[in-house]
Amino acid sequence: MIRSLLIANRGEIACRVIRTARRLGIRTVAVYSDADAQALHVRSADEAVHIGPAAARESYLVGERIIAAALATGAEAIHPGYGFLSENAQFAQAVLDAGLVWVGPKPHSITAMGLKDAAKARMIAAGVPVTPGYLGEDQSEARLQAEADAIGYPVLIKAVAGGGGKGMRRVEASADFAEALQSCRREAASSFGDDRVLIEKYILSPRHIEVQVFGDAHGNVVHLFERDCSLQRRHQKVIEEAPAPGMDEATRAAVCDAAVRAAKAVDYEGAGTIEFIADGSEGLRADRVWFMEMNTRLQVEHPVTEAITGVDLVEWQLRVASGEALPKRQEDLAIDGWAVEARLYAEDPTKGFLPSIGRVDDFHYPSHLARADTGVEAGAEISPFYDPMIAKLIVHRGDRAAAIEGLRATLDEGVVGPLVTNSGFLWRLLGHAAFQAGVVDTGLIERNLESLTSRPEPSVEGLALAALRLAGSPGGTPWSSRSGLRLNAAPRRDVRLADQFGRRFEVELPAEQVFDGWPGEGVASVDEGGERFLVRFARTEGGAGGVASDGAIRAPMPGKVISVDVADGAHVTKGQKLLVLEAMKMEHALTAPFDGTVAGLTVEAGAQVQVDALLAHVEKD
Repeated sequence: MIRSLLIANRGEIACRVIRTARRLGIRTVAVYSDADAQALHVRSADEAVHIGPAAARESYLVGERIIAAALATGAEAIHPGYGFLSENAQFAQAVLDAGLVWVGPKPHSITAMGLKDAAKARMIAAGVPVTPGYLGEDQSEARLQAEADAIGYPVLIKAVAGGGGKGMRRVEASADFAEALQSCRREAASSFGDDRVLIEKYILSPRHIEVQVFGDAHGNVVHLFERDCSLQRRHQKVIEEAPAPGMDEATRAAVCDAAVRAAKAVDYEGAGTIEFIADGSEGLRADRVWFMEMNTRLQVEHPVTEAITGVDLVEWQLRVASGEALPKRQEDLAIDGWAVEARLYAEDPTKGFLPSIGRVDDFHYPSHLARADTGVEAGAEISPFYDPMIAKLIVHRGDRAAAIEGLRATLDEGVVGPLVTNSGFLWRLLGHAAFQAGVVDTGLIERNLESLTSRPEPSVEGLALAALRLAGSPGGTPWSSRSGLRLNAAPRRDVRLADQFGRRFEVELPAEQVFDGWPGEGVASVDEGGERFLVRFARTEGGAGGVASDGAIRAPMPGKVISVDVADGAHVTKGQKLLVLEAMKMEHALTAPFDGTVAGLTVEAGAQVQVDALLAHVEKD
């Protein structure tokens, strides 16, 4: 067994690997950038090595520094986690060439499955069904357009070296293809250094089904059943569950056996995931499930598989990397209950899911309800340099309904503040009638985006309780606005409150709750429906703060303006794209908040802007 391990990653997955390594008695070494000097994974490891500036390309993506850190600290092996260099065959080979153990598949297996076009060609040769598409070498715009037209719309443009939802564009009509191709290539080049693409037929009722596979150096390959990851936004998974709802035994056997064959075709060792796309319009059927790609690493959603199988996948990774055989045979593996996972992000669903950057002052999730995999704790900073995921919340119960309800309860009782998160969005998504019924596909979120992302108002009961807490809160003084006094009628107390989003509310308290004095300065929370509302007394009619509908178009985060689609004086309609900002390796379209005229356009393509910089102004009609 490996005795010392360097984790070439950060955050949640680094903490996850450290936990298993500690249980196995393995010494751990963390690496960190300037931005992560005080991070949880750094303090959790036995030793930590600084590897560079905050930007990932100057730290976590510099393989030479990571290998040097392993050699300097006496680590025997390197675990890459997911993301960063986890699927980089050149880095894997460099680790082996340095005399270290690579906790992952062989470099040639990564190469075989790492590029989507080559992987599909290999699967076709092996007799595995794949979705109709174009995988050719001719990357000219004319050829790609012609192939897309021949396949028939809608089509999906995908970066050959893509992953994590980046470098993908759905195209509905031929006229939209050229613009979508250019945008996809820009994002692919920025994220992966490779702008080549492939084209697939877009399945109209698609479900994302993936199978966890595991191989060892002794020729053994098993599957650990399937996961359903159909709930996605912009090709990024949001909710994952295992097993897949509506999966019968015959279809499960066909899909899982195909996954094992695919892994064996590339001589696979370690943890991997075979991803399939299924046409769910007539339920799950073996003849309507096609291979999409293979992820040659541990997946973000691996905990749901661990929950239903009772297997620690990281432990299996370490044992296989040490030369041991798989701990279990296929016949020893079985499904137990149901597991659901939600990805909790520091992001604002009401603003296009833009990241919410800043300090986490409060962080707690009830351990008796859920497993919380995280690299964050109270006092941590969510920085603009990395993915803003706060935690993965995993609930395992005897059946699907109980697991879903347990996860909603977890979101209700958990606390993250003061950053805005997607907790309420997740709570509403888990309660959506279609999801509860198991009728899911990858377009469910998009079809219901407005209702899922609309910020609700706190309940009258919640506001009233918050007002009572504020009246006696530390730093505040009891307050009363005696109004509505009538002959032969009890006095009432009308209280005006404001929340952190600038909204104002008025609640009426019972007669016995009457105080004298002035409004306090405290803040009370209303926690319900997965949301946290921070409310305070509103002193005056105009004191609640600015609102987002004043026509000012501001940069939601630091980034680069890559296109400006309107001119000063142009008339625009609500929702029309004004400009595109590239930030955190993603493109964000900023749109008009209402019908009006563009006035005061302050930037042009190529400009670097800071958070809250005024980019344009729209004067409302």
